[in-house]
Amino acid sequence: MTTQAPPPSADPASQKIFTIGTRKSKLALLQTDLVLAALKERFPDHTFKIHSRETAGDQNTTIALRDFTTKNLWTQELEDLLEAGHVDLIVHSLKDVPTLLPSSCKLGPMMKREDSRDVLVLKKGLPNMTLAEMPAGSVVGTSSIRRTAQLARKYPHLKVMDVRGNIGTRLSKLDAEDSPYTCLILAAAGLLRLELGDRIFQFLDSKNAGMLYAVGQGALGIEIRKDDNVMEDMLKTIGHKETTFACLAERSLLRTLEGGCSAPLGVETEWIDGTEGSSKLKMRSVVVSVDGSENSEVEIDGAVDSAQSAEEFGVTVAKALVAKGAGKILEEIQQNKQNPLKVPTSELT
Repeated sequence: MTTQAPPPSADPASQKIFTIGTRKSKLALLQTDLVLAALKERFPDHTFKIHSRETAGDQNTTIALRDFTTKNLWTQELEDLLEAGHVDLIVHSLKDVPTLLPSSCKLGPMMKREDSRDVLVLKKGLPNMTLAEMPAGSVVGTSSIRRTAQLARKYPHLKVMDVRGNIGTRLSKLDAEDSPYTCLILAAAGLLRLELGDRIFQFLDSKNAGMLYAVGQGALGIEIRKDDNVMEDMLKTIGHKETTFACLAERSLLRTLEGGCSAPLGVETEWIDGTEGSSKLKMRSVVVSVDGSENSEVEIDGAVDSAQSAEEFGVTVAKALVAKGAGKILEEIQQNKQNPLKVPTSELT
């Protein structure tokens, strides 16, 4: 049962009590605590409260993520509270945030990113083995179309099976005695934040596994009202420019491709030294057909030193991908979605 949110403040400029909105999962609350602690350290004379509620994605854990027809599974209910003034900011896992936000909302500066890579988690009791070493027919648990496509491309000998639920639920499904799964692919950030790093057997990246991660993975998206300059200024004091600019570039790439959260798009960004001590952002990106047979892959670096240049860099990378066939792959994915599963609102609320 959701507790009633406090009424909005009448005078934001003199506001001393701030309410943070979040989902109810253990990981979401832990991530929210990270933001709360950082703000409390900077503003010890302010009071920060947490208001949690379930979202559509929390309430329906049986349907594969790729079969949902909406992209704001994890955000809409919280955004309604934000727009109404009942919460002052929302903490999301950034990779769950659609690239198009409500017109009255925006993302604030982001805190330093956790490890952004995917990882391999083996079923307890199995011998240690990488994806490449697994016997043919081994079952990998994931509901991500991005991971499914990249696995089909690099590891066609493996079988993919959907798995839904929070991290604890998915680990329990993996380790169950009658489990069909050999392993799961999860985001490193969630396991590390939950102090479950001991379950990680292999970090998956472009160098050791040929796998790229999701846009925004490992970062926290802090959503605020577009006209809330007070909250934006507060978030700037805990923000991390490199994380913010890299994630804005990644989100601009995804937005430009118009693939949304279900696109089989992988990215990998890193900061490198440019000329005269300047920093440049290197982005690797790949779009893969669901069966792994076609792909468009680029690696580009560019000068990124502002939100605007980050957005522009994302567009540049998107155009390079399209020039190598990404548009055709994404178009075929849309055309092949025969009889998409419509989820009745009553099942999601």
